[in-house]
Amino acid sequence: MALVPGRNRSRGRRFGEDAVAAAVALGASALAVAVPTFARNLRSSRFVEPVGGLERMGAAAVAYAQTHPVAQAFPPSVPMTPAIPPRGRCDVDPVEVWDQPTWAALDFRPAAPGEAHCYAFGFDSALSPSRSTFRAYAHGDLDGDGIPSTFEITGQVNDSDPRGPFIDPGMFVDSEVE
Repeated sequence: MALVPGRNRSRGRRFGEDAVAAAVALGASALAVAVPTFARNLRSSRFVEPVGGLERMGAAAVAYAQTHPVAQAFPPSVPMTPAIPPRGRCDVDPVEVWDQPTWAALDFRPAAPGEAHCYAFGFDSALSPSRSTFRAYAHGDLDGDGIPSTFEITGQVNDSDPRGPFIDPGMFVDSEVE
């Protein structure tokens, strides 16, 4: 087969204006869907630590109260741990920070030992012979501006309430996107 000059050379392929416009439109559509989804997932992931941590802490407080008299229904108060929330970052705590008796009674750590977490947690209890209450809270400053995000749940047990110990409905949230 003889080569015909000019016919067997590979030619550069050019895309027409319609093809380029379609590709740009397709890319823009993909970004229009992906960017808000990514932003929503990122914001939601910031809530996993405080919300999940408080749910675990509340469930543990109720379980503790089910095995104790009303006057001793919840473990003693413990200050915010760590004492100051990480500012604009997540930190790894020394293991012994979470070995306090209240955290042990609630079997609570915000993250596995050696893993970083972004919130500080606290637990307050008010005990009396007829009614005892607790408040569990989480504070974080994810953007490092000095304004903390606050998440809080409360619970109680009354000697005259047939339901036994329970977590109050709802969660208090303040400045959640700080």
